[in-house]
Amino acid sequence: MPKNDKPVSTRSNKQSIDQFIHQVRTTPQQGGGQGRLIFALDATASREATWDQACDLQSELFLATRDLGGLAIQLCYYRGFREFRSTAFVTQTSQLLKLMNGVSCLGGRTQISRVLAHAVKETRTQPVKAVVFIGDCCEEPVDELCHTAGELGMLRTPVFMFHEGSDAHARAVFQQVSKLSGGAYAPFDRNSPQVLRDLMAAVAVYASGGAKALQDYSSRSSPEVKRLTQQLR
Repeated sequence: MPKNDKPVSTRSNKQSIDQFIHQVRTTPQQGGGQGRLIFALDATASREATWDQACDLQSELFLATRDLGGLAIQLCYYRGFREFRSTAFVTQTSQLLKLMNGVSCLGGRTQISRVLAHAVKETRTQPVKAVVFIGDCCEEPVDELCHTAGELGMLRTPVFMFHEGSDAHARAVFQQVSKLSGGAYAPFDRNSPQVLRDLMAAVAVYASGGAKALQDYSSRSSPEVKRLTQQLR
């Protein structure tokens, strides 16, 4: 699937992030225990630059939740010819960074279906409170992805699809996956790392403490998140 490198407009970005924050705050939250979050990444060649950026920003997932009882995060990624890997759940930023630094990007097709199927399997073993996916395109049958996303919705495991770039097909698919799973969709520009940082932190807070915790977090977060949150009142 060809990729469209046209920049995402500032207005579109803000509207989508606004909608994302709203959806996160209104998504039903599972209670009890330390939050478990799956952090899934497209590690194909087109995402090499943003992989480095994600490595720099991954600490936000832990820092944002340190006062909420913490978070256990599992790294998942795909790359190359049908290579899909998942790690153990870790509870410290240094552990996650070490895992991410051990990965290099390789050319290949997307394997989002395997990410979602893996999330279903993990959730059936022990509840996963959120899945974060970061990618830029989709080269798979949409119906299969939507079916598995619907399973996650039934299991109350929302998927938050963070879309790099402006590929129209990927946007449509990511929006369907997030909606069917009960999660949310938001685009980001690799030249605006603060947007991705805020989005990652928001979902981490949600996974650890629920919608109320996210509302409290937003009240003391970046000016952009505050402005978006105020629009929801």
